[in-house]
Amino acid sequence: MSAAGPLRTLLVISLAAAALCPRARASAWELDPAATRIEFSVRNLSVAHVDGHFRLASGRVTLVEDDPSRSTVEAVIDATSVDTGEPKRDTHLRSADFLDVDHHPSITFRSTRIEQVGDDHWKVAGALTILDATRPVVLDVQGDTVHGNRADAHASVTIDRRDFGMTYAGFAVGKEVTITIDAVGFKGSSGAPAM
Repeated sequence: MSAAGPLRTLLVISLAAAALCPRARASAWELDPAATRIEFSVRNLSVAHVDGHFRLASGRVTLVEDDPSRSTVEAVIDATSVDTGEPKRDTHLRSADFLDVDHHPSITFRSTRIEQVGDDHWKVAGALTILDATRPVVLDVQGDTVHGNRADAHASVTIDRRDFGMTYAGFAVGKEVTITIDAVGFKGSSGAPAM
């Protein structure tokens, strides 16, 4: 018996399904390193808190309009840019005791799941890599404003530095580090088919 008949039928069904279920449309947003602000805060025994910031190296958000859960977020942070306003402390933070930037110059985040929990409120789960350690984190994201091809959002997360191998200083430096991100993105190519 020839397989041509069943194959032809399968092809017709596949083409009909594709016509009835068009691919979701996606838009790409490039995060602006000059306008995006990444800040952190950690308790310290010598002062109430140590606050500082990092510079974004690159970032990209792909929004799938018909199914936001399929959207993705990727970001690369320049670990060498750590700045607390105190040069000696910053040099120590760049050393092997903390960020070891000579061997690990970047901090990366890649989303694994995005869930809308309210109007302009999202939970973005993903993998955060610092040093040699990759750990799951969940960013709390508030969408702020969209002005044409420009959009702003605020994200926050608290991590335990020990989860990433930073155990130096014991209790002299707080274990929890609060990270806040004020992101600015600009729309790139729009209307591209989602993968």
